[in-house]
Amino acid sequence: MPSPAEKRATFHKLHAEGCFVIPNPWDVGSARYLQGLGFKALATTSAGFAFTQGLPDGGVSRATMLAHFREIAAATYVPMNADFEGGYADAPEGVAESVKLCIETGVAGLSIEDSTSDPAIPLYDFELALARVRAARAAIDAAGGDVVFTARSEGFIRGRPDLDETIRRLKAFAAAGADCLYAPGIKTREQIAAVVKAVAPKPVNFLMTAIDLTVNDLASLGVRRISLGGTLARVGWTAVIRAARDIATAGKFDSLAGTIANAELNGFFSEDAKKR
Repeated sequence: MPSPAEKRATFHKLHAEGCFVIPNPWDVGSARYLQGLGFKALATTSAGFAFTQGLPDGGVSRATMLAHFREIAAATYVPMNADFEGGYADAPEGVAESVKLCIETGVAGLSIEDSTSDPAIPLYDFELALARVRAARAAIDAAGGDVVFTARSEGFIRGRPDLDETIRRLKAFAAAGADCLYAPGIKTREQIAAVVKAVAPKPVNFLMTAIDLTVNDLASLGVRRISLGGTLARVGWTAVIRAARDIATAGKFDSLAGTIANAELNGFFSEDAKKR
């Protein structure tokens, strides 16, 4: 098992050139399986994990989330990025404290959002958002500086789809020391290209949803990292809910056809357990 420092060095190298997909597991089993498919890095999903706890996205406590990070980081040999939401604080000082605790879990990277928990004011004021990024950067530097820091601007998924404002924030976050920039919710080639150009040469993470773009398409637009957020977890929930609804409402079991064999999963996890 590589050390946290080795995983962080690997993660930095992945951001230096090319384009890679960083899928989002929600527990140890999904993390080990995705790792086994050859993905070079993984990222947690706040939504996917929250659903396993019977909670909405944003409903997991800081202590529980930190324990989740520690568990996934310890169970995987590839770098793991922590979806740390807003850092569990409004004030920059609180963000810095949370970031310090996050680093101690052994993660290779972490992200901090500029969104609030208030639907009426969904984004932090520009200056406060910037101060929060600076605080996160300072906390990472104080801990050795090797954790990859991703700064997120959430306007496109928080009801404020203003590309100019999103770019203004991302450029400021880049100048304040973010290693990677992320604007979840942008979808068009024009939006993606504009964000990539604005923060160059810093790498950009793109959130892939059900849109008609391939890895090669995104790479040609200059995207360095492609994440899936909670989508893989929702793929799983979709299959379970459809099957369960058919059973509950129609008494039919047709949806169980075509599922992966128990023997196949047993085989994978039996072999995988030998590597741990």
